[in-house]
Amino acid sequence: DSKKDPKTFCVIIFLYLCSIQLNNNLNRKDNMNYVELNNGVKMPQLGYGVYQVEPAEAERCVLDAISVGYRLIDTAQFYKNEEGVGNAIAKCGVPRSELFIVTKVWPANAGEEKAYESILESLKKLQSDYIDLLLIHQPYGDYYGTYRAMERAYREGKVRAIGVSNFYPDRLIDLHHHVDIKPAVNQVETHVFNQQLEEQKYMEKYNCQIMSWGPFAEGKNDFFNNETLIEIGNKHNKTVAQVALRYLLQRGVVVIPKSTHKDRMEQNMDIFNFLLTDEDMKTIEKLDTKHTLFASHRDPQFVELVLSLK
Repeated sequence: DSKKDPKTFCVIIFLYLCSIQLNNNLNRKDNMNYVELNNGVKMPQLGYGVYQVEPAEAERCVLDAISVGYRLIDTAQFYKNEEGVGNAIAKCGVPRSELFIVTKVWPANAGEEKAYESILESLKKLQSDYIDLLLIHQPYGDYYGTYRAMERAYREGKVRAIGVSNFYPDRLIDLHHHVDIKPAVNQVETHVFNQQLEEQKYMEKYNCQIMSWGPFAEGKNDFFNNETLIEIGNKHNKTVAQVALRYLLQRGVVVIPKSTHKDRMEQNMDIFNFLLTDEDMKTIEKLDTKHTLFASHRDPQFVELVLSLK
């Protein structure tokens, strides 16, 4: 009788608490949504982004993200933190096959040969035999040469899917018509104030998955104090961030929120247990300004800035 034996009772309680934690971990993993790319590769719809995460912090942040259930990790050559991500991949204890790693080729590495060498370098930094999704980071430089290098890496099994980032519909359509392996993903600024509704229609037409960067608009437009999002959040007992992510999720957008705080990472994962109503969705759609909150990729000064960065 466990009640008569305090030690046995404590063991039972301990095992019970362990089972609860295990179930929570399993539920986090099982609750993930997936999208299927144009080549059949399945991609988690929610991931963790490391833009502006200091290289020294990247390993800890990615380990924290993986520990709370994230499997998609988004980095880039330009972020200078691929090595930290690679260290986390090596140390996390999760099989590589369960992770989905995204990185991007920067314009300074544009061109077929240079891009290919940079892909090999990224693989080395990531401590991986393959990259799950490789993107052209910006639509500048010899990006057709870069894309050919990515196609080569894809055929060699070094990459599972390839695509682009920050490509407006005109550039995406042109690229689609002039390459052998069609872009599987286009990662673009997408949040409640710049929803990319028309752009998404073109991506769907060309079987290219939309992926959001900046799902919280980096706090611009007083994002976290938006009355519409607060009101809808109160109705569902959710935060502004959770409502904003859920909105994009229900539109079929892949999202990669960033936080360096583990509790926020957990909150951003907790979006699979509620649904926004049609009325909620229509109300949030009205927040769309259809304009960037950052920079136009057709702005000459922005182009000059990007091309000056290594």
